[in-house]
Amino acid sequence: MSADFLYGIEVVLNGLMAGVMYALVALGFVLIFKASGIFNFAQGVMALFAALTLVGIMEGQVPFAHIINATFGTELHHFGWEVPAILAITCTVGVMILFAWAVQRFLFRHLVGQEPIILFMATIGLAYFLEGMGDLMWGSDIKTLALGLPQGGSRWIEDATAGLGGDDFYGFFIDKLDMVATVVAIVLVAGLIAFSQYTKHGRAMRAVADDHQAALSVGISLNFIWILVWSLAGFVALVAGIMWGAKSGVQFSLSLIALKALPVLMLGGFTSIPGAIVGGLIIGVGEKLFEYLVGPMVGGATENWFAYVLALLFLVFRPQGLFGEKIIERV
Repeated sequence: MSADFLYGIEVVLNGLMAGVMYALVALGFVLIFKASGIFNFAQGVMALFAALTLVGIMEGQVPFAHIINATFGTELHHFGWEVPAILAITCTVGVMILFAWAVQRFLFRHLVGQEPIILFMATIGLAYFLEGMGDLMWGSDIKTLALGLPQGGSRWIEDATAGLGGDDFYGFFIDKLDMVATVVAIVLVAGLIAFSQYTKHGRAMRAVADDHQAALSVGISLNFIWILVWSLAGFVALVAGIMWGAKSGVQFSLSLIALKALPVLMLGGFTSIPGAIVGGLIIGVGEKLFEYLVGPMVGGATENWFAYVLALLFLVFRPQGLFGEKIIERV
């Protein structure tokens, strides 16, 4: 096989890995939109907040240390202990569940029946509030998420494939963290599908997604289901925050990963969990291949806009996405 062909395969494989990372963020959007009809603009900030909280708990950092020190003239920054990763992740999941309860109790409970644009604007406000809260609690400096996840290219894969293309090919470069993220995404999606199909609360969640009034008539609590949905979205945000934080550091630009999820949702559909995965893979592979094949002809940097152009084409010809439900309204 020629070296160019093998480099093309490497580009596709890395595109698939990148697509999985995008899909992890898109899953949180799908869960909330499917159950409540709310497009949660704050999903990216939720991933940032979850990652900040995880690092803060692991390092034994004092929450709101800057405010406490400025108010009382102290010099408190750390408790003096470190928390094991598993326990810290468990505590962070608890924080995200508490956040889900607070969002439902103090915000969306009072906005039932409002227009979708009102709910969307509420999530924008929630995003800025949560970003500011993360800054006050844990500080704005860049943090390292040390969970022991593998980093860098896989030497074994590189050595095993080095001789496929002769002297001009040095082997596939596949990032080990991306491979871990792929496995985690597969397990996560399988778990979410199994939960929604085979558990009592999962079936109740699907019932609420289909018809709120019918779900109420059979005794399903909308408040509980929406707290459950936001909790699941918070857990997905934590997983995405761990993967992206381990890849590029926990910093406030992490919240911008939500923008990468938008084209994924437009391709896969806003109501389909498998669609989020397929859409992510299409975007990941598409932008890498386009950069590899067309980028040199147009000056490069096509990864920044390719996904949005592809999403625009889908909006024109198939606005519901590949797996979304086609909406028919009688007038």
